[in-house]
Parts: sequence; structure tokens; C-alpha cells
Amino acid sequence: MSKIIDQAVIAADNDKLAADLKADYAVLGEQLSRRGIAIDDIKAQASAFAVALPSWGVGTGGTRFARFAGKGEPRNVFDKVQDCGVIHQLVTITPTVSPHLPWDKATDYQELRQHAAAFGLNFDCVNSNTFQDQKGQEHSYKFGSLSHADAATRQQAVDHNIECIEIGKALGAKALTVWVGDGSNFPGQQHFARAFDRYLDSNRKIYAALPDDWQMFLEHKMFEPAFYSTVLQDWGSSYLAATQLGEKAKCLVDLGHHAPNVNIEMIVARLAAFGRLAGFHFNDSKYGDDDLDSGSINPYQLFLIFNELVDAAERKLAGFKPEYMLDQSHNVTDPIESLMNSAVEVQRAYAQALLVDRMALAGYQDGNDALQATRTLKQAYLTDVSPILAMARLERGGAIDPVAAYRASGYRARVAAERPAVASSGGGIV
Repeated sequence: MSKIIDQAVIAADNDKLAADLKADYAVLGEQLSRRGIAIDDIKAQASAFAVALPSWGVGTGGTRFARFAGKGEPRNVFDKVQDCGVIHQLVTITPTVSPHLPWDKATDYQELRQHAAAFGLNFDCVNSNTFQDQKGQEHSYKFGSLSHADAATRQQAVDHNIECIEIGKALGAKALTVWVGDGSNFPGQQHFARAFDRYLDSNRKIYAALPDDWQMFLEHKMFEPAFYSTVLQDWGSSYLAATQLGEKAKCLVDLGHHAPNVNIEMIVARLAAFGRLAGFHFNDSKYGDDDLDSGSINPYQLFLIFNELVDAAERKLAGFKPEYMLDQSHNVTDPIESLMNSAVEVQRAYAQALLVDRMALAGYQDGNDALQATRTLKQAYLTDVSPILAMARLERGGAIDPVAAYRASGYRARVAAERPAVASSGGGIV
């Protein structure tokens, strides 16, 4: 596997931190042992955890008002994959890339697949784009795509999704994520029932084109770009659509696609219980679909979501095999640093959830002891698992402190000299 960052740079940075890490790991191990938890078991599970990188996330994002270009931004999908390779080399838990089409179109997908493999990367879910018009397309998506009143526009959107499946097959992907911006901004603008029927009819055509071993992930969003209504506005609509389409259709949960204060962890529990949880787009938000770094605003919510996921895994729920992907795009940080930080924060929430005393929790729940139940969760959440995550990275050849090693490598300055500034990197808030 090709190493983009000089391994000697990582080793030199690790050497400065290794002694303190080993001491911290030993102390935490003693603390966990008193709770009946073997730290090496938690480390093994945390080390095996994986989350996919969004191809668009390595470019500088933007706000709804402006975009400020960053230095050394990727010029094409090959550059994006290289940047993803840097992230994986340092954090060791991001072995897959989720491409977005047509932003990530290439002339030779076998070459792209080999390029990714050289960095130890594969492709997972392909993401279609019918929420914006592309150069040269015949029909506009201004008033919708898969649910558009015009049959030709709907067919154009269907054809694009089927093309995404074909590209995904060439890349070795196994799923298609479908999010649409369809909806309305004024009361009466759209007939709710007819729009949903058209959405289902279009998706049936896409579903029919799926290979036998593929899945179709339906992504709901409460608002934006349509603010009065959206065609697939909540998890209930997503669940209804998935059950209408078939067993290969499941519901994707984006943490930024809900109303403020919605109990997302309960949505996760419901979808998991009925075998329809596709997976996640992880990010964080203060107001809406902010696409902020995971864990930057509400890390406790992230932990509570993983508490449900670990519980579902331990109960061996049928059809439970969620896919995890980061989905963020902002403009005030180095995107590589933010993605590394988010990957670690998602892994942190998973490791913390593994520490929950589930037997004790069940007893408190059945005994209606609300205080002790919530204290049981808080005990796990308040445990600093940083030594576990850092030790897992060290043992896999990654960086104890990924951001510090990345900065020491000079990678951003190097690619800035190689890549001319671009006005746009083909990314956005999705």
C-alpha cells in the first residue's frame, strides 16, 4: 500500500507521545477492570470500527451565501481519493470512500478503483445528484426530479440514478444513496399525494436496476431546499417508501436532516427493530443542516445513538448491518483535519457505548429507576476513551495525534504547490 505521508514523520511524532499514552492506557485499563471491563477487548472492537469518507468532504465547503476556496483543494476525483488516503493512513478507520455523481465522474473507473486501492481504499455507497442542474442536461430540476410533474424530467432523474448504479458496479460499490431536494415552498404549490406517488414510481424503476447484492438507501430531510414541504420529509415517510419498494430499500439517517431537538436515537431504534436501518451520514448541527464536524455541538446525542446501535448489535436484530459515513462540508477549517477529527469522534462514541453496563441498565429500566438508568449511561459517556483510540491507531501504524502528525508532514503546503486554486470543488450541503 502506498504511503502518502512519510511514515518516518508519523513515527517521530508518535515517539514524543508514546510513553504518556502507554501510562494513560494502563491507568484507564485499571479503572475499567474494576468495572469488569477488559480494555484490550474494547480496543479490539474500536480498532475494527470503520466509517466512510465523503468524496466531497475533502474540498472546502461553503455557506448558503458564499464559498471561500482553500489551498491545495482537490481538482478531480483522483485528488479527492488521494486526500482520503491521507486521512486513512493517519486515523486507520476510514477504508472506504463514498463518491458523489456527477461531481466524481471519471473517464476510466477501473483506473480510479486501482488508484484508490493503492492507498488501501475501496468504494462503498454511490450518491446520486438530482438536486441541482448539471451542464448540458435537457430538463431542469428547479421544481423537482424524481417527483416532478413532467414525466420526461422524472425519467431523466431515473436514468441518472441507473447510470450511478453502473458506475458503482465498476467501482466495486454495493449501494446507491438517493436524496432529492424535491418539495414545495408555498401552500398549494404541490399535491402531496400525487408527488409522493410519482416519487415511488420513479424509485421503483431505479430499484429494478439494482444488482441482487446491492441496497438502495433512501435519505429523508425535513426541509431545504424546499421549506414548506419535502417529498421525503421524515423517517416515517422513508420507512413507508422503503417497504413499498422491497427488501433492498432501507432508510438512511442524516443527523442534520431533522427538526431541532428531535429524538434521533429513538428513530434509530425503531428503524433497527424493523430491519430498515440503512446507516448514517454523520455530522453535527446547531440550527439545521449545518454539516458541522461530528461531535462538535452535541456529542452526547452521538453517544446515545451509538448506545442504540450497540444494543441492537448485541441483540442480533435481523437485517442489522448499518453503513457509516461522514457527511460534512464547511469552510473555516482544513477539511482533511476536520474529517480526521470527525472520524475519531464517531469512533469515540462507539467505544463509549461499548462501556455501558447493559445488565445493570436493563435492571434499572425494568425497575423504573430513572435516575440510576441515566447515571449508567453517563458513566460510560464520561469515560475518556482517548487512550484506547490512540493505542488502536498506534498499533495499526497510524498517528497517536492525527492532526499533529498531518501538520508536521507539510502535506497541505505540498499539494497547494501542485494544485492551482479552484473556484469550486463540486461540493455542497447534502
